[in-house]
Amino acid sequence: MTESRTTVNGPATLDITDGGPDLIQFVDATGKRLSTNEVNERYAPVVEALTSADARSMYRDMVMARRLDAEGYALQRQGELGLWPSLLGQEAAQVGAARAMGPKDYAFPGYREHGVAYVRGVQPAQMLRLFRGVSHGGWDTEKHRFHLYTIVIGNQMLHATGYAMGIQRDHAVATGDPERDAAVIAFTGDGGTSQGDYNEALNFAAVANAPVVFFVQNNGYAISEPNSRQFRIPPYQRAKGFGLPGVRVDGNDVLATYAVTKVAMDAARAGEGPTLIEAFTYRLGAHTTSDDPTRYRDAAEVDVWKEKDPLLRMKAFLLTRAHAERSFFDEVDAEADDFAADMRKQCREIPDPELPTMFDHVYAEEHKPLERERERFVSYVSSFEGAGA
Repeated sequence: MTESRTTVNGPATLDITDGGPDLIQFVDATGKRLSTNEVNERYAPVVEALTSADARSMYRDMVMARRLDAEGYALQRQGELGLWPSLLGQEAAQVGAARAMGPKDYAFPGYREHGVAYVRGVQPAQMLRLFRGVSHGGWDTEKHRFHLYTIVIGNQMLHATGYAMGIQRDHAVATGDPERDAAVIAFTGDGGTSQGDYNEALNFAAVANAPVVFFVQNNGYAISEPNSRQFRIPPYQRAKGFGLPGVRVDGNDVLATYAVTKVAMDAARAGEGPTLIEAFTYRLGAHTTSDDPTRYRDAAEVDVWKEKDPLLRMKAFLLTRAHAERSFFDEVDAEADDFAADMRKQCREIPDPELPTMFDHVYAEEHKPLERERERFVSYVSSFEGAGA
């Protein structure tokens, strides 16, 4: 079982290496395709409808997401970025969920969803502007249907629920028109489930029957706190208390994650209301580049999860099921090398913004006090011109 109690009245000890009997999984850690059972039979048709090309494309997306993350980490260590939150180990969860979105759907991320951003077409330089400290965002949210990163943990869940309720009021749900119907997906980590905003959002969404999917990447730790210090029962079981379905999926199995998310998003678009998905995965790296995970977790635990690596799993699946030749993996690796080199080049070419632009777009309409602040700031900076070193 996923959870157990050490003593009758003592704290719960959650096993963060075992997803439990309710885990939806189609490909195990060795790459073996599992047979359909009662737990996953609802999602089996979605997986069976995928082609070899679909499977290869998902693997490619995961490789590119991992390389993007690795370059972001390296750039921060070299002083090019101020901070970088790593997604290492969570590629399948993010790619699978993003691939399940439709063109009209809208995603609300936390700050670690680089894989989702990549699938939604956000360019690396656009992502890096925020972490380089030269932009408040970096991309056109409407074009990519991908909201700006939310640093305030859990806050995006309320944003997503409000947006989903707006879709309802715009009559863009359950019309039967695929060109009109839309749904929302909101991403957070296990730590985000402890925030008031998260719990308020679930309650609002359930009462309003809002077309939103809450996607919790349970990566084992909220910064330095393990699951056992955060909750007594896992997130997917807590959904019942809000009156919405909860599903736990193997977040290192991209096929299972895609299928579970697609079913939930289809249901939301059809007017069947919200779903909570817990993607059971693991954060192989640090919480951010300012974190030292060796202070609070054992290397042996990390080694257990390295054996569940989502990329190695999918590669083994593709080979054993004859969905790809070995040359395919060489081509993807070469493409990732080129992608990384271009990302590094783009990062170093990002221009510093003109200082007064920090006052732009603060308010939708003219705001006199802000204009006076801008004028004083420009005057102050100009006073240093010609002053020398």
